[in-house]
Amino acid sequence: MSEELSERDVAVLALERASWPGPGAKERAVRERLGITPTRYYQLLNALLDDPRALAHDPVTVNRLRRLREARRASR
Repeated sequence: MSEELSERDVAVLALERASWPGPGAKERAVRERLGITPTRYYQLLNALLDDPRALAHDPVTVNRLRRLREARRASR
């Protein structure tokens, strides 16, 4: 495994850091900027949350998303 995140992984984290004006804006950005479906985006994002390289790259975003994921799991 390489030491650094791929450009796509960095772009996924950058999209997740951004704030979005309304419904559909983020999904549109995923398609336009990354060229992937929102479903694939969320699969990649979920895998990134467990990647120590992602945590090292953007600890604030990764930790925030980990907390949200754990809260969702706990509420099920």
